Amino acid sequence: MSGASRGDAAGGGRYGEAVFRPGQAGEGERIDFGALAYDDITMARLRALGVGPGWRCLDVGAGTGTVSRRLLEEAGVAGVLAVDRDARFLSKRPAPGLDVVEADITAADFAPGRFGLVHARFVLMHLPEHDRMITALAELVAPGGVLVLSDAVDLTSDRTPETPYTAMMRAMWRGLRATIGTDVSWVPSYPHLLRGAGLESVAAEIHVPPLLPGSPISRFWADTWERSRAAMLATGLVDDAAVDAAVRYLDSDECAALSAGMLTAWGRKPAEAPR
Repeated sequence: MSGASRGDAAGGGRYGEAVFRPGQAGEGERIDFGALAYDDITMARLRALGVGPGWRCLDVGAGTGTVSRRLLEEAGVAGVLAVDRDARFLSKRPAPGLDVVEADITAADFAPGRFGLVHARFVLMHLPEHDRMITALAELVAPGGVLVLSDAVDLTSDRTPETPYTAMMRAMWRGLRATIGTDVSWVPSYPHLLRGAGLESVAAEIHVPPLLPGSPISRFWADTWERSRAAMLATGLVDDAAVDAAVRYLDSDECAALSAGMLTAWGRKPAEAPR
């Protein structure tokens, strides 16, 4: 979804290089399909946490910048710093109050300041050293501010009925893990990790968008499979015919499956005690 800043697999692959290259035709549209599926949920949570006028916000792995711009246009925040390792989509869509920085958030010298809101969606699942990254992002939250993290949770299991969709999702997760290090198995531990980073009022929720023919999330998954086809084939779990069958299944009335969910967890930095 949003462009991840860095992801190193055991073989050295990186998000945006081994797969999901920003320069590949249609990659911005793929990210936007994800935004159509999830942006309303993200914005509702951010507004419920009090994000609004006067807030300075950091949007990590901002992708095409849909959340950044909605924070400015709908929530009326004071400003948004949108960061991505490849910022070409952000630079193409400027907005008043939107500052764009091309940076690797895993770098030791990444220190853009402190913000009332630090937000990262579909970023950390592609990065190693999860505990360290969450601690690093928590340090960028100003006292009284919030850290909001969203990532995918895989809802397939050994008891999930076999369909073209479930076969493809298993192959996708395994292929992406082998290629670029994507790992969603630890995402349910977000609340615990946020508490460990010193945040308070920690909570979480999961949203599962419906898989309907032609819906944004169905189009997102079909496009994602096409772009990660080589990684999935390398697992030996699927072949080209299976990928094609799964794409057709997603766009049919026969589709009866659960999309991967989006888990959103948040925590608030304790306010500084009065002097």
